[in-house]
Amino acid sequence: MSDPHAPLLSALKGERCTPPPLWLMRQAGRYLPEYREVRSTVSSFLELCLTPRLAAEVTLQPLRRFAFDASIVFSDILIVPYALGQQVTFVAGEGPKLEPVRDAGALARLNRIVALGRLSPVYETVERVVSELPASVPLFGFCGAPWTVATYMVEGAGSKDQAAARSLAYREPDTFQALIDMLVETSTAYLLGQLEAGCRALQIFDSWSGSLPEDAFSRWCIAPTKAIVDQVKAEAPEIPIIGFPRGAGPSAIRYARETGIDGIGCDTSLPLDWIREELQSHLPVQGNLDPVLLAAGGPPLEARVRLILAELGQGPFIFNLGHGILPETPIENVAHLVRLVKGDR
Repeated sequence: MSDPHAPLLSALKGERCTPPPLWLMRQAGRYLPEYREVRSTVSSFLELCLTPRLAAEVTLQPLRRFAFDASIVFSDILIVPYALGQQVTFVAGEGPKLEPVRDAGALARLNRIVALGRLSPVYETVERVVSELPASVPLFGFCGAPWTVATYMVEGAGSKDQAAARSLAYREPDTFQALIDMLVETSTAYLLGQLEAGCRALQIFDSWSGSLPEDAFSRWCIAPTKAIVDQVKAEAPEIPIIGFPRGAGPSAIRYARETGIDGIGCDTSLPLDWIREELQSHLPVQGNLDPVLLAAGGPPLEARVRLILAELGQGPFIFNLGHGILPETPIENVAHLVRLVKGDR
């Protein structure tokens, strides 16, 4: 049975929690030896994501080690293009590889109807995880924001500047808009499916929002995210949604106010006093410890954690990283972080 007073859900309602709730992006992953053991039993990362028994196991692994206040379903933002019928593979040492979608013909080959069935393994994973989580620990469902997912779909891989997607958006805005619209529709259905399976909070990852100039940020980042939030809220108004516009800088203010999100994830680059004054004064904030500092550890880590708590802990706040945890992060550093945030020396 769910606990409406779970610390993370309380923080997302605008309450100050002491200590603040804590979870880490990519908290299930390669820094854990038990994860690497499970990963070695399957042929690909995608197979792991789409095998509910195993995906549920790795979702739960960090909760067995650390007193995190939330879990997040083990999956990947590129599950959506895979579900749409785009060829997606994950190459060790290189990252994701996709068959590029760069014209109306390639776009026409994607299938929104097929996508609904291909996402079902994630829903089974959610059901398995929820059956084992304590009531005080909500499970996050998530998706990639349409802009970020589109950058991978158009480029055919990750990129440093998302130039292929930006170029297509400038040259063929109608084609790019059709791709964004397809991602809005499919991502909304995907999030609602995760909620139906048992998730109690959502996060939308816009990892590459920082590559957009102001006008394009409004069209390709804010507008599609608002469309998803509006449609999800129409069906599930009580479910909190965190948006994570990584690299948005000052545009994070408009993102926070215009998308309808309930909380905003803050990346490492944002100054703490700016977060407090410009964002936390309007909605709960999440972040923003440097993942490299967590991996490095030592007195600098302790000092930064204390500063973040002092600057942001007086308002609605969820402690997290400014991006995902690094694979080389020592487990003892994560355990020490939990002790620091929870006040257990």
